[in-house]
Amino acid sequence: MKSRKERVLELVRRKGVLRPRDLEADGIPREHLRRLLDEGLLERTGRGLYVLAGSKPTPNHTLAEACKRVPHGVVCLLSALQFHELTTQAPFEVWLAIDEKARLPKVDYPPIRIVRFSGKSLEFGIQEHRIEGVAVRVYSPAKTIADCFKYRNKIGLDVALESLRDCWQKHRVTTDELWVAAKVCRVANVMRPYMESLT
Repeated sequence: MKSRKERVLELVRRKGVLRPRDLEADGIPREHLRRLLDEGLLERTGRGLYVLAGSKPTPNHTLAEACKRVPHGVVCLLSALQFHELTTQAPFEVWLAIDEKARLPKVDYPPIRIVRFSGKSLEFGIQEHRIEGVAVRVYSPAKTIADCFKYRNKIGLDVALESLRDCWQKHRVTTDELWVAAKVCRVANVMRPYMESLT
């Protein structure tokens, strides 16, 4: 039978980023995190977030941390563009979409920018990726571009246009995918002239 120490280490290997509440499901007291931290086997990356000591963070490490803290959130807008490598922007916050009626998460780290979506606009175009063992939900490139046009007053029309051109040049989307996403986000009329200039 495995010791609690071995079970915690196995859990952090499997999950990538561990929160104290992850131990409760296995009936392991939280004090074991502190002990493993003192022994140098775990590192604390933020309040209530633990990883294996010496593990190299990936470029998308903050996305994994943010999604661990806000599991119902979906990576959107500038953060989704950066994830899909469709922008030169480097946001200092992780942009997450949550339901318009969801309670606002209280997160001190990493810095998070919450955007409220509703209905089909929230559910459409979600892709699940694994980053450092954490399930991270990110909007598809087509949905992200449509969102950028929808929120162009927040992020800038220049960012939306850059992402559309970049995505098109890299062959990451089809015209059909863009049209469907534009209709879901109700920005088909806004996007039409820019899309016609590409084809």
